[in-house]
Amino acid sequence: MPFARPLVLSLLLSMTCFTAIDAAPAPHPRPDPIAAAIANPARSDRDRERDARDRPEAVLKLAGFGPGMTIADIFGGGGYYSEILAGLVGPQGRVLLINNPPYDAYAKKALDARLAGGRLANVDYRIASNEAMDLGEGKLDGAMIIMSYHDLYVADPDQGWPAIDAGQFIDQIVKALKPGGKLLIVDHSARAGTGKSAAQTLHRIDETFAISDFEAHGLKWIAGSDVLRHKDDERTRNVTDEAIRGKTDRFVQVYRKP
Repeated sequence: MPFARPLVLSLLLSMTCFTAIDAAPAPHPRPDPIAAAIANPARSDRDRERDARDRPEAVLKLAGFGPGMTIADIFGGGGYYSEILAGLVGPQGRVLLINNPPYDAYAKKALDARLAGGRLANVDYRIASNEAMDLGEGKLDGAMIIMSYHDLYVADPDQGWPAIDAGQFIDQIVKALKPGGKLLIVDHSARAGTGKSAAQTLHRIDETFAISDFEAHGLKWIAGSDVLRHKDDERTRNVTDEAIRGKTDRFVQVYRKP
């Protein structure tokens, strides 16, 4: 049959093509940018020890922060989260590490080591007053306040911590967020129904109060997590008490700007 040889050749070529396709290597999955930032070997042993307590991978995944973003780490203290964010947002992103003068004085030793020699090139460190953080308008993809939100309701001028106009402070953040931008909050939980009253004495705050507080300034609660819960914490001790330090019950919340 005159067509037999071309038909056989065509079948053989087809089988070769299928074999080549089947043998093609599977594409490598993209590394998770949060996990990669946390695994960075340049991070200190001290920070890695803190990871076990603070669960930054789970917290940042809830917030949805990612490469290329501009994120403000407000009252970021010694910059533990800022360093992780620097790796997460990458060279196309920016991190604004904001401290007021009391926080700068408290965290200065840790900051000097963390920022020495420009090792975090995409982190901009600012010492700013509570009333003028200079965050801009519609410039932030995200912001975060980690275990410092309650400090908006603390006044201790004798110890160098003046009273803060919490509403004006929050308004600065809301103004700086882009539409759709997110605010991440982690703080020490107070007993339900205590509002902001435990902030002054225990450095804790009621999580339901937090929701009403931020929503009153135009943000929308979109997510929460129990990843930092400690049910054995009766929430009656000051968070600096050695019996509970590092083991406080903490809430995690994410808000979005409409």
